[in-house]
Amino acid sequence: MSTTTVAPLTIQDAEALVTAARRAAEAAEVTVSVTVLDAGGHLLAFRRDDRAVLISGETSTRKAYTALQLNAPTADLVEAVQPGGLFHTLPTALDRPLLFIAGGVPVHRDGRLIGAIGVGGGAPEQDHGFATAAVETLA
Repeated sequence: MSTTTVAPLTIQDAEALVTAARRAAEAAEVTVSVTVLDAGGHLLAFRRDDRAVLISGETSTRKAYTALQLNAPTADLVEAVQPGGLFHTLPTALDRPLLFIAGGVPVHRDGRLIGAIGVGGGAPEQDHGFATAAVETLA
């Protein structure tokens, strides 16, 4: 049996993700907060723009955590928590900071989950776009 080692998400990766997400948001003239978590859910990087709404710091972190735990973009999970959805009771069933609003995106390297990014402060679709743009820049 062979095992392949995948490099973990580094501080440099996390800072690059924050920078890329903020650049995307600035280009859209949106002030945001950006959170990057490693595969264990530990905070690697966080930045809140001076003019971003205060709650965006919390929402960006919860979006990243949700994307990490479910290994899926939070944008893809919004329908699942609606009445009748697969995860309808999940937001209240766990004592964890899950948030099913677009803006959280898992980060993969060589097909393995290595972390997640969350963006808060814009409209959910904007936050998802900023997070996705950031992930696409990671080599």
